[in-house]
Amino acid sequence: MLRELEFKYPSNLAFCILVAAAVTFFLLGLRKKERIMASLQFGGAARFKALRTGLLSAGLGLMVLALMGPQAFKGYGEVSKTGLDIYVLIDTSKSMLAQDTAPDRLSVAKGIVSALLDQMEGDRIGFIPFASDAYIQMPLTDDYQLARMFLNVIDTEMISGGGTNLAAAITLAADSFQRTSSADKVILILSDGEDHHQASLDAVKRISDERVKIYTVGIGTEIGGLVPVYNDTGAIIDYLKDADGNTVISRLEASTLRQLAEAGSGAYYQAELDGSATAALLRDLSALKRDDYQMEKIKQFTHLYQYFLGFGLLLFTTAWLLPERGRAA
Repeated sequence: MLRELEFKYPSNLAFCILVAAAVTFFLLGLRKKERIMASLQFGGAARFKALRTGLLSAGLGLMVLALMGPQAFKGYGEVSKTGLDIYVLIDTSKSMLAQDTAPDRLSVAKGIVSALLDQMEGDRIGFIPFASDAYIQMPLTDDYQLARMFLNVIDTEMISGGGTNLAAAITLAADSFQRTSSADKVILILSDGEDHHQASLDAVKRISDERVKIYTVGIGTEIGGLVPVYNDTGAIIDYLKDADGNTVISRLEASTLRQLAEAGSGAYYQAELDGSATAALLRDLSALKRDDYQMEKIKQFTHLYQYFLGFGLLLFTTAWLLPERGRAA
């Protein structure tokens, strides 16, 4: 039995220092009482000294052990993980640097994903950045701390070349879903909608799994904004120009994103400063059907802290109930 005893919170052993300090102060106080009682000729004052000290020390020690969470191993059990599988497709084309939404479109998109991670519990999430091409930057995972690390490094330099190949990202996500087992599956697209041609809509229509839902979030404004060009130090040195040398104004193309969401049985959201789009997205995702996607083998324990705590309190109380002095000589 002792070999199967474990402690859930072994770091609480530091409380032993407090126990030692308490016992020390008790002994010092007891000795002071003895000197006073001896001067008053109470001959039996120290009769229960050793017993009281032992009971008090043992009681406090058992309470410390209770704080360490003693538990006995009783075997292995299986638990299932339940959730959605969500691939987030993040537009990393140069137009996402436009600052018509502060601080820029890509930062707004990443902020929405971060808010999504804050509320996720059990769902798996993966990232597919796309520009002229697309690739799986992070496969599906329920490790949200790891997901934040991958999210933080997403930028517009990840994929070289111009243009936006959303169709490739949609196809990549759909193909990856074929190897998962969750009930409803989500493709979440965060983009300004520029350069999304018929190929993207065709890619959505080719998805054979009716459980895959397409949700889109429009980043940017219809008024649009300039696309800054940065140097190596992060300073703006120019603004993006077209082949004729004209300064490019990048605008949100919401109609394309709405069509994709409609074809994918999902919904379209417009990113706003008040976070209403994120709240609506979270609400809609929470309504989707979740399923078991993984079984995990875990250790099971019987908690024993209550026995240590109860016996410790009993000894502690008994110590203080013992008489403090004997009869006068």
